[in-house]
Formats: sequence, structure tokens, C-alpha cells
Amino acid sequence: MSNNRANYRIDDIDRRIIHALMADARKTSAPMIAEQVNVSPATIRNRIDQLEAQGIIRGYHASIDLERADDKLTSLYVCTVSPADLESLAQEVRNVRGVVNVRELMSGTRNLHVLAAGETTADFKRITRSISELGIDVVDRSLVQNEVVEPYAPYGGDDVAPAWQPTDFLRLAGGTDIVEVTVDGDAPIVDLSLAEAAERGILDDGALVVAIERDGRVLTPRGETIVQRDDVVTLVSKEGNPDGVIEAFHPVTPSEM
Repeated sequence: MSNNRANYRIDDIDRRIIHALMADARKTSAPMIAEQVNVSPATIRNRIDQLEAQGIIRGYHASIDLERADDKLTSLYVCTVSPADLESLAQEVRNVRGVVNVRELMSGTRNLHVLAAGETTADFKRITRSISELGIDVVDRSLVQNEVVEPYAPYGGDDVAPAWQPTDFLRLAGGTDIVEVTVDGDAPIVDLSLAEAAERGILDDGALVVAIERDGRVLTPRGETIVQRDDVVTLVSKEGNPDGVIEAFHPVTPSEM
């Protein structure tokens, strides 16, 4: 909901984007994600730009099987360094020829993991020596047999996200709710202005529309603003009834008639 760097809060749309990119960034397109979360491709592209700007998406990396590529083996070095030196040494060890991944851990011992590639025993001896010369204590070393990376499952959801579920919800002190919801194409509010929706009783009296995200732009809503399908609408409500607030934005089912 927020674009402020210090207070950026990811919602379900962001989570679905992250899950899709973690699964396969190369084969995933903005239209593919947009179809799953009921927003426009431009909105997805704008969200990706925001996630990158916030440092949440830090980059896109190819997963390479070095053994198949060039008969290289990979070895994991488990190391221990002083917590005070962890960050600086993690930066330095990246410069060792053959190092492909460095991971810092919070624990006091075995707190630095270094993944390196080589072909011969001499390669790994050189890497071990180079790491030790930095003042890093190599506790253990093992050849890596296989590594599998999976997207973070809780961010995945179902194949198609129901439009009637809020993409974000936040309850503030005093019972005020901030609700974000995508607009389904069959929702009663589609193609109506906010003023018309209020006059017809479609838009809850206790709801105030404060932002509309459309095609990668954030609009400041006014009475004459027309709500369109795939809009991402942010509302403020003091009624304490989020289900009632979002009824205007999802299709009416037979059970609700």
C-alpha cells in the first residue's frame, strides 16, 4: 500500500509476483502474472519496478550446473569468523577466484558459508589457502552433490486468486480498516463513477476510496472517477466490516442474492 521506502508493505499481489519470479524469472511475463492476480500487465511491471527499487528483488540469476558445463565440482566451505568482522570478510572472500556464493549466518560459530567451484584438488587447495589467508577459519569442506531452489510456497496461493479476497488488509487502532482489493470484471461497481456507486448504494457508506492503482499509475480518486476492471483499490473504513466494504468489488454469487 505504501510507496515510502522506510514503510513499504508488500501485499498479496507483490507476494504472487515474487513467487512467480522465484519459480522461473526467465519464463515468467507480466501478462502471465497479471492473469493470475486479476490486474493489468502494466500494474505488474510497475510493482516489479517498486520491488526492485525497495531492494526486495535484488537481482535475477541463472542457476548453472557447472559440472555439466565444464566438468567443474562445487565445494561448500563452512567457516567461522568473528561476528564483528563477518560483513567485511564476507565481502572480501567474494574476490577469491572460484567463489560463486557467500552466505552470512547469525550464529556465533560456523557463521560463514562459502560455495566455490573448481576442477582439481589443486584448485580446492588454492581456494582453501586463499580463504584462510583472509583470517577466516575453515571448519569443514564438503563437495556439493546437488542443489535445488524452490519458490517460497506461502507466497504462491492458488493458480487463480479470487477477486473477492482483499489483496491487503490492515486494522489500525480505533477499529479503522485499510483494505486493498482488485476489481473483478463482473463486479457491480465496474464502469460506475464513485459518486454513482455511492448514490446507488453499491459502495458502502462507511468506505472511503483513497487510491486507485491502474495500469502502473496511482490515481487520486474523485467523485467522477470511474472504476474499471483490474483496478487495485485502496479503501479506508471505520465500520469494522471489511467483507461489507469490498462487496462492491467482487461479483455477486447466488448465495448473496
